[in-house]
Amino acid sequence: MPGAPNTQSRGAAPSNERAARTEVKHPVDKARIRFRKGGALRLLSHHDLMRTFERLLRRCELPFHYSQGFHPKPRLIFALSLPLGVIGCEEVVELELDEILSPEEIHARLSRQAPPGLEFLSVRRIPITVNAQVCRLAYALPVPAERLPELSRRIADVLAAPACWIDRRRPQSRQAERRIDLRPLLVDLLIYPLRGLSGTAKLEMVLRLTSTGTARPDEVLGLLGLEDLLDAGAVLERSRLELHDELPPSEVGGGSELEKGSHEKRNAD
Repeated sequence: MPGAPNTQSRGAAPSNERAARTEVKHPVDKARIRFRKGGALRLLSHHDLMRTFERLLRRCELPFHYSQGFHPKPRLIFALSLPLGVIGCEEVVELELDEILSPEEIHARLSRQAPPGLEFLSVRRIPITVNAQVCRLAYALPVPAERLPELSRRIADVLAAPACWIDRRRPQSRQAERRIDLRPLLVDLLIYPLRGLSGTAKLEMVLRLTSTGTARPDEVLGLLGLEDLLDAGAVLERSRLELHDELPPSEVGGGSELEKGSHEKRNAD
């Protein structure tokens, strides 16, 4: 029809331009990094830790992959944020790369540039499609010798209980938020002797992480009558993170029966 607009040819160029602008560059490699965060860095917030890692990656001249958008950043994924003031013994972060480097080379570059308080423990290559999913985690803190007899009794009572209901409170608030049962989130409670510190032991709280969350270490300490230790200055540490893809299939989602009674065995040893 004479004079009719050619909508197809008119829209073709913008469509091609949009396709060019939205073309996505995919990473070619991915590394899972385990690290320790201690010393003065334990007082660093998670946001500040991410910025520290970004600066560190640039100093290392690693070929990291950038995120998309107006403010691209290194594709750096932490498995689980660490609470402020807690030492992280085996934290997990995953890094996407635009070039293939050996895990040994990545480890060496990171270690050379690491600031005090940040120690890189291991680096391994993982498939690009794999993402760290935490299924269990553990917190630990030292316990004075005079508290151990009562602690052993409380551990036995808690692990034998069908339910452990508490009123979950917001941080820095005395107002109850909601009532939850901690028992399904408790995998085990262990006591280890601390070498070099006579009369002192370490309590380790092994927790399950579910789609609705996990137990807070201060909540578990409340069940055990040890909440005063944190107020007295005891330093909490997250001793490990256990990932779904690194556990045998029989252990994923389980744990209570697997390690049932192990706290008595630790005490006996």
